[in-house]
Amino acid sequence: MHSGFTHFHRRAFLARSTQGLGAAALSSLLNPRHTVAAPLDGVLSALPLPQKARRVIWLSMAGGPSHLETFDPKPKLAEMDGKPMPESLTKGQQLAQLQGRPLTCFGPQHPFTKFGQSQIEICSLFPHLGSVIDDICLIRSMTTDAINHDPAHMFMNTGSQIAGRPSMGAWITYGLGTESENLPGFVVLTSLGKGGQNQPIAARQWSSGFLPSKYQGVQLRAKGDPVLYLTNPPGVKREVQGGDVSAINALNRQREAALADPEIATRIAQYEMAFQMQASIPDLMDVSGEGAKTLELYGCQPGDGSFASNCLLARRLAERGTRFIQLYHKDWDHHGGVKEGIAMKALEIDRACMALITDLKQRGLFEDTLIVWAGEFGRTPMSQGNGRDHHNKAMSVWMAGAGLRGGMVHGATDDLGYAAVDKVTTVHDLHATMLHQLGVEHNAFSFKFQGLDARLTGVEGARVIREILI
Repeated sequence: MHSGFTHFHRRAFLARSTQGLGAAALSSLLNPRHTVAAPLDGVLSALPLPQKARRVIWLSMAGGPSHLETFDPKPKLAEMDGKPMPESLTKGQQLAQLQGRPLTCFGPQHPFTKFGQSQIEICSLFPHLGSVIDDICLIRSMTTDAINHDPAHMFMNTGSQIAGRPSMGAWITYGLGTESENLPGFVVLTSLGKGGQNQPIAARQWSSGFLPSKYQGVQLRAKGDPVLYLTNPPGVKREVQGGDVSAINALNRQREAALADPEIATRIAQYEMAFQMQASIPDLMDVSGEGAKTLELYGCQPGDGSFASNCLLARRLAERGTRFIQLYHKDWDHHGGVKEGIAMKALEIDRACMALITDLKQRGLFEDTLIVWAGEFGRTPMSQGNGRDHHNKAMSVWMAGAGLRGGMVHGATDDLGYAAVDKVTTVHDLHATMLHQLGVEHNAFSFKFQGLDARLTGVEGARVIREILI
């Protein structure tokens, strides 16, 4: 006969110890002024800051968009086209595949146009985004630490190049929970452009890392069944399956009471969520009630798996209470053919991004939805044939909604677009600003891991970009 203690896991012992020293550790997750008990779905029951954003829609352009053909006009680079890159800028600098090669200036491949009352210059390939530029905050001085795709995705998503850290979506749902009872708090959608560069996007980009696994992202497939095994087998009624889930979870709760294992609690929550999703996901994916005007606004056809369709689904998820919605659109890795490639990508995303902003505004969701558009790094102003190499010293991102200033440009790169030189901004700053708008103090939001207080914003000294806030 086994004693209860011999069945105790180490994690169960630590969990039970929260009645003593563990309670003090829990308070480190919260602002010191707010150490009240955590709600069931998120640990932050009282937010230390005013909450401007209730949800995030993160538009991830996988592959590394060129800022020089999208949002950062460089007439001086156009003048220098074909001439040697000044050695004063590049000597001793980290490069990707151009290391040790002759460095030649490569002028912007498309013209730029001023848009809106703010007269912000962006590439003329993006007229629809230009029509809502007065709602957008454009950051031209973003930098990142990584120069290759996978570590750069890791850094943008988790604040670290080391695999195994929680993604920003997991951090946010861990802290704030979700407003939906029948949809996941963190949902991921992917789409592939017509260029066909299907670069792998690893599931660890939306992992919960060392946080409880119930906070990891749930990927919905853009074509076919959005979730595998969504429908019941023939002859199995929903009432019967509901009884099975209840019975399984009753056994799991007995086990949880004995072991206090947080992963058992996750298993219970996931069984219940999966059962709810069998009803909620078909309703989410059925856009037949949207109307012709809405479909025309986004420029999509239901079920076509496009970025535009995913933007429409993002709005529907936002309406239904999903906390963090992340869209990956692949095929931005233009080592060659950047002129043709950017023109193709613009057609795929320009109208849809405008439509998302417009639709959210029409439905009263823009004011508390934070939209972020970003790649994992920028591209070099030096040529790689007729394309551009990876670059981490300069990139452009834009943000909109949820208390951000619209119609403004923050920061700048040098005359050739090689490096950010004015109001230099980091990925950690971006994460800190995002958390700030969600009502979370980034320095006080941590999780004890391997003896350290781990944070999304790291320990390098992130700052909230207050200049872009209303």
